[in-house]
Amino acid sequence: MTETDQARYLYLIANTEEERSLGDIGLGDRPVYTIVFQDIAAVVHASKPEPEPAKSEEQAKQWILNHNYVIDRATENFNTVLPFSFGCLARGDDEAIKRWLQKNYGLYKRELERLKNSAEYSIQIFYDPKILEKQIIETIPELKEIDQKIEIMPKGKAYIFKKKFELGLKQAVSDHLASMGREFGKLIKENSIQTIIEEKIPYVPEKYAGKKVMVSFSCLVAQENVDRLGQSLEKINKREEFAVRFTGPWAPFNFVDLKGNIEDET
Repeated sequence: MTETDQARYLYLIANTEEERSLGDIGLGDRPVYTIVFQDIAAVVHASKPEPEPAKSEEQAKQWILNHNYVIDRATENFNTVLPFSFGCLARGDDEAIKRWLQKNYGLYKRELERLKNSAEYSIQIFYDPKILEKQIIETIPELKEIDQKIEIMPKGKAYIFKKKFELGLKQAVSDHLASMGREFGKLIKENSIQTIIEEKIPYVPEKYAGKKVMVSFSCLVAQENVDRLGQSLEKINKREEFAVRFTGPWAPFNFVDLKGNIEDET
């Protein structure tokens, strides 16, 4: 066994009994293939036993793209997959990986069945503060009256009323967003198997500049419910004060429970 064959870089576990090559699509154009045990398989490429550091930030980004590309291709081929995060390395040859699959077969098979015919989607709901504030002022007579009178008040009195107006508007906006958040969250959960509220959004496209994030979800959605969820989100998106970013399908990174200990067998 050469040094480059002493470990396996792990991309995912797939619901397949087919031994096959996926081509030279792995990190650094390495050949990617399946290692099968019964009717599940690990998708891997042969690797050195120690992680290879990226030579540059650009190469690191490219490797992450390659990793996700392999997962996308495998999902197209095998439908249901359990993806590993970037950089997962197992020491040992193909037989060691087979022993690991055998040891954890029950767990992985149950997860593959649980996630069958479903995928992960990302939902971000934005709001336009200026439009929303204008709408709220129109619906609350007290705020509307103060807003109209401030400009003709004496300076000192106007300052006091402006502070009162700003506090009242801020609270009204907060209450409205909380109410809408509950309403939208209920709608999303009704069409999802599982949902996770995301605290951080790593990337927001330029088209949403000037808007603020109201709520962000990662959702596990059954194939049969995707269209219905999309139609419901489109109704929200058509409202002047809101915008919805709905992306996917992705491999279910946030919803996989991989507890098998690779090191025990490899």
